[in-house]
Amino acid sequence: MVKSRPRIVAFLCNWCSYAGADLAGTTRIKHRAEVRVVRVPCSGRIDPTFILKAYERGADAVIIGGCHPGDCHYVSGNLHARRRFYVLRELLGFLGIEQERFQVTWCSAAEGEKWARTVDEVCDTIERLGPLESFKSMTDYLRIPEKEISLSDE
Repeated sequence: MVKSRPRIVAFLCNWCSYAGADLAGTTRIKHRAEVRVVRVPCSGRIDPTFILKAYERGADAVIIGGCHPGDCHYVSGNLHARRRFYVLRELLGFLGIEQERFQVTWCSAAEGEKWARTVDEVCDTIERLGPLESFKSMTDYLRIPEKEISLSDE
């Protein structure tokens, strides 16, 4: 049996985490290559629907990378993101997505090794958990079956 490679999407802050991931690559720090990076201006600009869409389109895991709290280029963007992702983690659990499939890391531009370690840990975890097969579109959860809708007085 051939093991499938994990499909992981990472939304990374332009100023810190993306630069840290770039440092890991330019200094040739060995790490797994299963992560597809989406560069965003700030972790505070990541809409939770981006994450849900990533799962809906086949991602096995999502990593969010931002500046360390207190060091945000936009002052408090990562603090807003931290609160938003705490709530999102609870929603993902409700939708049947294990908490290990959603990771938030605070990584500065000088922490290429930390980025590489995070990627390797997430990839190993997802290989252990296996592919995410149970996630449905949010519209599937919100849809009401027609037989439950009745306009008559029956």
